[in-house]
Amino acid sequence: MNESLHIILLSGGSGKRLWPLSNDVRSKQFIPLFKREDGSYESMVQRVFRQIRKVEPEATVTVATSKSQVSSIHNQLGDAVGISVEPCRRDTFPAIALATAYLHDKQGVGEDEVAVVCPVDPLVEDDYFEALKRLSDLARRGASNLTLLGIEPTYASDKYGYIIPADKGEVSKVRTFREKPSKDVAADYIAKGALWNGGVFAFKLGYVLRRAKEMIGFSDYQQLFSRFEELEKISFDYAVVEHEPDITVMRFAGVWKDLGTWNTLTEEMTEPTMGNVILGRDCSNVHVINELNVPVLCMGQHDTIVVASAEGILVTDKEGSGWIKPYVDGIEQQLMFADKSWGSYLVLDAQPDGMTIKVTLKAGAQMNYHSHEHRNEVWTVVSGEGETLIDGMTQHICPGDVITIMSGCKHRVRAITPLTLIEVQLGKDISVHDKKKHAE
Repeated sequence: MNESLHIILLSGGSGKRLWPLSNDVRSKQFIPLFKREDGSYESMVQRVFRQIRKVEPEATVTVATSKSQVSSIHNQLGDAVGISVEPCRRDTFPAIALATAYLHDKQGVGEDEVAVVCPVDPLVEDDYFEALKRLSDLARRGASNLTLLGIEPTYASDKYGYIIPADKGEVSKVRTFREKPSKDVAADYIAKGALWNGGVFAFKLGYVLRRAKEMIGFSDYQQLFSRFEELEKISFDYAVVEHEPDITVMRFAGVWKDLGTWNTLTEEMTEPTMGNVILGRDCSNVHVINELNVPVLCMGQHDTIVVASAEGILVTDKEGSGWIKPYVDGIEQQLMFADKSWGSYLVLDAQPDGMTIKVTLKAGAQMNYHSHEHRNEVWTVVSGEGETLIDGMTQHICPGDVITIMSGCKHRVRAITPLTLIEVQLGKDISVHDKKKHAE
């Protein structure tokens, strides 16, 4: 039997709680906030992928995500992972069912092989992934239909659900589950040996495929994908876990932190500031992240978080940082920044009849060959070297070159070295949907 470690990373979320660095296409797991040994920064998804490959170099990793995040995944992880693309958000049960069908039908993973499902965004150390290997082995030996990782609680939290094991052994049958309780009730659960439910499951592919086909009614991956928008929004916990009588839980006592708010995330920053920041007199317990090309000066601030980006500016006390979502939900604005598979773009100015964008391409990367019906574009090369293809004609480009592309023209640009362009879009109906791909 093939005993490869197959990990499905759930990468959902709308990016509201870490505004203004996150948005609908740049969720928290893609924000580069964790400092590497060489001084550069990595995101949560890069950190997790690096840790998986360190612990198990041959592990196969599949990211279950919405189509809006695919470019960010390719940008940060390249082609080293599989991607199960969800046509829309439908909670964790449809996402896991689709990813399982993807592994079986598209990647050729057998029904007797094991998948381990876990969120992409908790902060963990290498021992967590060693625990996932043991969890996979337990599921492979068929201890139960579902094998869960239970997190040893470090405090009585009302943010998590709880797993109630049958005994206090390292591996135990599960007696029952409890949804998010009050802190007092949570303390009582913990005193009786309860574990946090961290959303980590291991199972043989055949088990989830059978359950999903019973509940949804589909024949294969392609049919499930085409019907995805019709599916009920329901979590894996509600749809499967709470109805399965044969479940085993394995205890995990290592580091596990949910970085769901600015307060919890800044606690893990190695330095109090990122970007062009000046902390003046009488500041204490202040964290500032600045992505703008202007300085941010803080004076006389205590227990404060300041975050500045092209999307907006946040100033909050640390305790209140977890309550920004209702306010952010009411903000409607142009998407100002996005990672793409080829690089990134930053909107510099948006007007009713035009938009100015800074486009950055990685060396060797290129855009799709495409055209626009409703806008003209003017590219000015700022730095680097590249090559354009416009209506079948190739041209070398370098700093100072200006390229005009009329509506209807098929075009793409390829970066020979890291390439920066200023792109001016001109038209009455500028939209991300005004794009038609072509074969070269």
